[in-house]
Amino acid sequence: PMKLSLKNTLLFASLSIATTYAQTTATFERDTTYTTYQAWTKIVKKYPQARMVYERSSEKVKVYNNEVYASLKNTAGQTRDLHLDVFTPTQKGKYPALIMIHGGGWRSGHKGMERPLAQRLAEQGIVGIPVEYRLSLEAKYPEAIYDIKAAIRWVKRHAEQLNVDTTRMAIEGNSAGGQLATLVGMTGYDPTFEGSEGLAGATSRVQAVVNIDGVVDFLSPASIKIPRKPDAADAFWLGGTFETAPNRWKEASPIFHIDEHAVPVLFICSGQPRFHSGRDEMIDLLTQQHIYTEVHTFADSPHSFWLLDPWFEPTLQHILAFMQKQFKP
Repeated sequence: PMKLSLKNTLLFASLSIATTYAQTTATFERDTTYTTYQAWTKIVKKYPQARMVYERSSEKVKVYNNEVYASLKNTAGQTRDLHLDVFTPTQKGKYPALIMIHGGGWRSGHKGMERPLAQRLAEQGIVGIPVEYRLSLEAKYPEAIYDIKAAIRWVKRHAEQLNVDTTRMAIEGNSAGGQLATLVGMTGYDPTFEGSEGLAGATSRVQAVVNIDGVVDFLSPASIKIPRKPDAADAFWLGGTFETAPNRWKEASPIFHIDEHAVPVLFICSGQPRFHSGRDEMIDLLTQQHIYTEVHTFADSPHSFWLLDPWFEPTLQHILAFMQKQFKP
């Protein structure tokens, strides 16, 4: 499979068009307009202090690249492999794990954007696992949910090799990935979201969620009142506007899946209120279930802040503190 080096990232950003991406024998259209570099070029105009963050090598970390966690067949009988990366401490042991879901409006982005954070987490004793999932040009809701849950089952089946303690697993996502991660975290006991791809025999349940600037309620006024064209990112992924697909908009909203099985949530937020749609209401519902929540907001920050310094480092520290609080040794 194609490896997204910095050189490729710069090339994709300059092209800013949807391209055809080959994966084994299956081909599909892929939007490559959202990358870390592309985010930086937009942010640095208003925030000149913004700096790129790069993955680094470390003797403390072992990396597994592009592990196939599921192989799918399309209608033409072609194979489509789905991949994940694993950053795990070199020292043998049982460590908490964080499944990592990139953003990009359910349409763009790639798992490589999560690698710098995964590498830093592994240095601190947390297995970081960036996951590839099918985006909206290839598959609509709820296929991405099925992909992510298949990735979790794969990790659990390979926990011994990866140094993962399956009783201490969390899921993190940013922007669209935050919505996906939160929905996955809140539906661990709902078989209708499980899907049938990949390995069976393990559950997709996790014990905590890290939501970074991800909408949790598509029906909240702050979300639903935003003017949209029919091909808007959320409407395109959900297969219609709220007017044409209201049940899907509700079903995809994590806030409507809170019950006694809900898990603790860390919210890390930008200074852009539209990306916090439903957050406070969700916190109230979790509190009623006696579920722990925590909120940290970078008041004067852009969306995509988590990718860049000076916000990357405090974001990392918030995640580490939350994981340590939830998963005490």
